[in-house]
Amino acid sequence: MAKGTHDFTADPRNETILINVNGTMTPRAEATVSVFDSGFMLGDGIWEGLRVHNDKIAFLEAHLDRLFEGAKAIAMDIGISREALVERLYETITGNGMVDQEGVHIRLMVTRGIRSTPYQDPRVVISPATIVIIAEYKEALPSTVENGIRLFTVHVRRGDPAVQDQKLNSHSKLNCITACIQATQAGADEALMLDPHGFVATCNSTHFFIVRKGEVWTSSGDYCLGGITRANVIRICRENDIPVFEKNFSLTDVYGADEAFVTGTFAGVVPATEVDGRTLTEGRGPMVERLQKLYKELIDRDVTA
Repeated sequence: MAKGTHDFTADPRNETILINVNGTMTPRAEATVSVFDSGFMLGDGIWEGLRVHNDKIAFLEAHLDRLFEGAKAIAMDIGISREALVERLYETITGNGMVDQEGVHIRLMVTRGIRSTPYQDPRVVISPATIVIIAEYKEALPSTVENGIRLFTVHVRRGDPAVQDQKLNSHSKLNCITACIQATQAGADEALMLDPHGFVATCNSTHFFIVRKGEVWTSSGDYCLGGITRANVIRICRENDIPVFEKNFSLTDVYGADEAFVTGTFAGVVPATEVDGRTLTEGRGPMVERLQKLYKELIDRDVTA
């Protein structure tokens, strides 16, 4: 069975976690939202994935910037201040006894709230925004980080921003889901997706990079989410004199690459060893191994700043 970057070992502690629903800590088995909630009904909402390290949420300011900018873009009032939201995040960690614990991953979800009737017009919303925070014990499998994943290029494209802007980290993920389905049915771990012009864009749940002759390439960014980990990898390349370029490139460039890797909050930097049946590396190559080390050092610096 194919495995993606978000695969993890089940932790029995997650069965008894408390989930923060609109500021109330609720046992997992009892945590619910209304069937009239905008997220359930229409995918009308935004979210962030967050990683806890040394009792601090890594790169929290960047994640909150993206969340609040996304809310502004879709004219959604989150309903509480940035400071109050941070307090609620840490209350969720503390309430679950996750202080001094590693391997904690958080999903922060905000929807437009409850609608009075099943209809898309936001004017039928009758409640404040719904804010759900799920903190779980979840870590990427060491085998994934070391041995990598296999990618398959799907026919599902990243859309034009005039259709649905890929910059929005929205609950409406059907584009990525259909890409993931095609990739997994082809026996791969995740999907590699092209932009409307046929250039490489991103993966269905991670960002994609290649390494060619000592240079690191990633897409122009025009058709993908403004990834926090993506931006941090570009940052550490520049800080360590590794040539890095955001540019258009094709699958031919990918097939001839020396290495490839994907990035995301959950697993960090993960090698992509195979693309469309072409083997690029056996496990992680030297650049990926170096970037994994530099990224870990960056997280350590961020949470101690």
